[in-house]
Amino acid sequence: MEFDLEYNSERPHLIIPEYGRHVQKLIDNCVAIEDAEERNKMAKAIVDVMGNLQPHLRDVPDFKHKLWDQLFIMSDFKLEAESPYPKPEREELAAKPESLAYPKYDSKYRFYGNNIQTMIDVALTWEEGEAREALYFAIANHMKKCYLNWNKDTVDDHIIYNHLLDLSKGKIDLEGKNETLSEVKELMKKRKPAGKVKILKKKQ
Repeated sequence: MEFDLEYNSERPHLIIPEYGRHVQKLIDNCVAIEDAEERNKMAKAIVDVMGNLQPHLRDVPDFKHKLWDQLFIMSDFKLEAESPYPKPEREELAAKPESLAYPKYDSKYRFYGNNIQTMIDVALTWEEGEAREALYFAIANHMKKCYLNWNKDTVDDHIIYNHLLDLSKGKIDLEGKNETLSEVKELMKKRKPAGKVKILKKKQ
């Protein structure tokens, strides 16, 4: 599956930058699916992708609920899908989502955190297709942001691709794809201080 080559400056603002444009694109495509059954199936797959990008948060209470809330938020509340939780409402959203935490790891690529290998291993088990391709690029963007947080300078995308190729034992090669990673200024954009995402309760 190939994505159209686009310039980041021409793309819409990311609602939750941590997930990157590839996950956002999956969500936008999901919103446009007319068949309800296929749309629900795609929504669940996207939530799985989002969860695989945050394995260190799996033990957080209401983790799955948070992912579904973020899915609807990133769709700008346009997604019509069956969720196991109450769908959040725009007017009830009082705060922006909190930033993800990236723990340290003592390894050759310690600056990528101690969950990057888990993310890659899980991604390799996914069935070939658009969702897996998006997950690969989402992981690469995550690696690029971690590298920048560690190096606080800049990094060529080819370095990230080579590191991902190494970590995946040669199984994930993004060189030559018609897609680029997010720009440095986009990945390192700081949000204004805000509270945590509220888990919205169903109205009585």
